[in-house]
Amino acid sequence: MSRADWFSAIIVIVIWGLNFVVMKWGLATLSPLLMCALRFAAASLPFLLFVRPPRNLSWGILAAYGLVQGVGQFGLLFTGMKLGMPAGMASVVLQTQAFITMLLAAAFLKEKPQRWQWMGLLVAIGGLVLIGAAHGEGAANMTLIGFVLTVGAAAMWAVSNLLTRVAANQGSYEPASFIVWTSVFPMIPLFLLSWWMEGGDAVKTQLSAIGWRELGVIAYLALLSTLLGYGLWTRLLQRYAASTVAPLSLLVPVIGLLSAMVLLGEFPTGLQWLGTAGVLLGMLVNQFGGKWMRR
Repeated sequence: MSRADWFSAIIVIVIWGLNFVVMKWGLATLSPLLMCALRFAAASLPFLLFVRPPRNLSWGILAAYGLVQGVGQFGLLFTGMKLGMPAGMASVVLQTQAFITMLLAAAFLKEKPQRWQWMGLLVAIGGLVLIGAAHGEGAANMTLIGFVLTVGAAAMWAVSNLLTRVAANQGSYEPASFIVWTSVFPMIPLFLLSWWMEGGDAVKTQLSAIGWRELGVIAYLALLSTLLGYGLWTRLLQRYAASTVAPLSLLVPVIGLLSAMVLLGEFPTGLQWLGTAGVLLGMLVNQFGGKWMRR
């Protein structure tokens, strides 16, 4: 990767690492599906008149990506965090998308994983099991349902990674345009799900009570995390194989864990730390195992 692309990856890492603390702040007053809907509304509606749809992409691929990422990944992640998944642990578990991406890319894109990548996968699974076994302990008493939903969010992220590769095969496109127009599709389903699950009165009450804190959270999630973060991420996926780009999020949980400890007072237990080490070690093996084996 070029220096410019490495710099882009670092920007994404910092934004997404702090992202989990910002999510927790927002979920203190907003329901998960409503906050998710507001995130994508803010990331799309203000820009539709100024940003043209991607010329080379079908509306089907735009809709599929938007629904998988918006309703699937973030709908599950926000709900899992609301139901007891700590911000720091969420930042770790979500990065297992790298391994799910690897498996899906092997099955559907014929990107053959290397031996060390399988080794990294096994190590990361062991770490994931340890984190899941620690539910009910430490870091704001992690719940099993929160953990399971976060794993589901990681799987949806992996699917969206593959959809990005499929979109790249249809032709070149501007990442900002891609993000703005794919963000249109999850808005209405998320609003409807929020209205159906929480009731119209609850949704109206939350909307009427939105203040500067909530607006700041939505702005961060929409402008920095979605438009800037995913714009840069999409550009990287356009240029490199999915199994190469996905592990670059290795440092996101490091930022996520540190920021959660400092800003939220979430301190993992020994078992959670051990599981975190397993996941991160697995990602290191997946990313750098080839270089180590050639020495």
